[in-house]
Amino acid sequence: MLCTRTGLVKPCRRLSPLPVVQISERPLVHQESLPKLPVPPLKQTCARYLASLEPLISEEEMTHTRELMDDFLRPGGVGERLQKSLERRARKTDNWLSDWWMQSAYLDSRMPVAMYTSPGVVLPKMHFQDRQGQIRFASKLIAGVLDFKSMIDSETLPVEYLGGKPLCMDQYYQVLTSCRIPGPKRDTVVNYAIGKTPPSHITVVHNFQFFVLDVYNSDGSPLTVDQIYVQLEKIWNSSLQTNKEPVGILTSNHRNTWGKAYNNLIKDKTNKESVRAIQKSIFTVCLDAPMPRVSDEMYHNKVAAQMLHGGGSRWNSGNRWFDKTLQFIVGEDGSCGLTYEHAPAEGPPIVFLVDHVVDYMKRSETVRTPMIPLPMPQKLRFNITPEIKKDIEKAKQNMNIMVHELDVRVLNFTNYGRKFPKSHKMSPDAFIQMALQLAYYRMYQTCCPTYESASLRMFRLGRTEAIRSTTTESLQFTKAMDDPSKHVQVYILVAFSVEKAIHGQGIERHMLGLKMMAIEDLTSLPEIFMDTSFAVSTHFNLYTSQVGSKTDCVMCFGPMVPDGYGICYNPMDDHINFAVTAFNSCEETNATKLSQFLEDSLLDMKTLLEQVSKTQ
Repeated sequence: MLCTRTGLVKPCRRLSPLPVVQISERPLVHQESLPKLPVPPLKQTCARYLASLEPLISEEEMTHTRELMDDFLRPGGVGERLQKSLERRARKTDNWLSDWWMQSAYLDSRMPVAMYTSPGVVLPKMHFQDRQGQIRFASKLIAGVLDFKSMIDSETLPVEYLGGKPLCMDQYYQVLTSCRIPGPKRDTVVNYAIGKTPPSHITVVHNFQFFVLDVYNSDGSPLTVDQIYVQLEKIWNSSLQTNKEPVGILTSNHRNTWGKAYNNLIKDKTNKESVRAIQKSIFTVCLDAPMPRVSDEMYHNKVAAQMLHGGGSRWNSGNRWFDKTLQFIVGEDGSCGLTYEHAPAEGPPIVFLVDHVVDYMKRSETVRTPMIPLPMPQKLRFNITPEIKKDIEKAKQNMNIMVHELDVRVLNFTNYGRKFPKSHKMSPDAFIQMALQLAYYRMYQTCCPTYESASLRMFRLGRTEAIRSTTTESLQFTKAMDDPSKHVQVYILVAFSVEKAIHGQGIERHMLGLKMMAIEDLTSLPEIFMDTSFAVSTHFNLYTSQVGSKTDCVMCFGPMVPDGYGICYNPMDDHINFAVTAFNSCEETNATKLSQFLEDSLLDMKTLLEQVSKTQ
């Protein structure tokens, strides 16, 4: 927490969340010793929930919500009963939240995974402009991922620590060889690495055509970069036709629509075998056609969109299998990155993998390539019936609508990076969150519910908690910044909220747990969850996440609500990468405009701090 007034800067609490460090030791040794996720005290959560509503609702609404909360908390009442049930569940399970979270956040959702839940990662532009460069880069990338996989297989992945405590490493073991499977009402995720003979192939897709590429020699050693290059060339040369049906685009559809099309698709034995080969693969590599040329200014926006959805049916949206957990994308024009299906893991394990692969690709290869000739990679066949053809056409139309719907803006803020707030003893994350609050306030003259992801990996099978960054103090700050009659007085509470959240004392997941418990145990939902204030406070117009990486990349994802923004950022030492998304169908939102307000806010906050420093 940091208090800032005209003429005074005084740190009031420890500001920066501790850095995550990696220590080389067996990751699964610590797994059993990790503490279980606690169930926070009921009264603490309810008091903090009411405090989070103060900047968002009217006094009249607040009075009504307090009455509902008093009823919820009455001795022997529904709140106490649900809390006891939740505590019982916590004692009986490894993690009382993880299954519920996987269901409610991902597997129960019927929206398409592309754009709505699957993030994209934009890597720096590569300087190749042809097929050879594309294939050489893809070969090194594949070898780098296999090198990462060797650490997973041998359990030599460094354990991550935060504040001297080991973090749960489970998510690292879920991202390879896994895939989401559509269901009529709820999807599932299957990890094919669990079994006697884990798969030894990846899938490669080029011109909408899928191939199985075995990436291990008969002695179990991974293929070398040169071997992979030869195999990718074979794939390229046997998929030159550009008129093939884009079966992969089916995976971009609404989940119910895709679920029906999926059952129809796998009725055919050949189709079923081809689908299973994709699902069981270690990961997928998409060799993309060049994007339409755009100005340098628009380039990163276009690449970010490409990573999220492929650019539409005319471009690369059919060159995907969106249910696959990991899809690396390598464009012929040097644009590259990845998209991942979010259900098995959060962003940090993905960017750790990215950092590892990028480092690996910088090394020169020292392994001698065996002279053994390799078999031709297997092309996956699909029998397209008139009904499947109709499903593909429908998916194309829907994808083109979605592509037109999403506005993506990448802001490379170069005036300063995380070193600047640190030099003023401020948490870079808290500083950026306040800049987001200020940008939104300047654009709309009001504040909004804001979600920032925080990790729960201090606990066994921990996923995320939400930090509610909008507070009474943040609203006071945003108002005071542009009011010349006021001294600027701000309490940056975000860093304090991070502390609460990562230690399992957040509001959001506890409220979700109580609600899920009510759905399971009660005949009707308690009124506190039916209250308008509850709906308002969970309608996150700003859906934000810091996903820090050593690589100069940026993650991007779509908004959580139709009239909101998705904002991801990667603070580097001397610059900050932002990706801002909004839906074009909402007249009130504009990603370009908010990006401009964000840039101005970051500059104005720097000026303020420098002025304050001079007066000390």
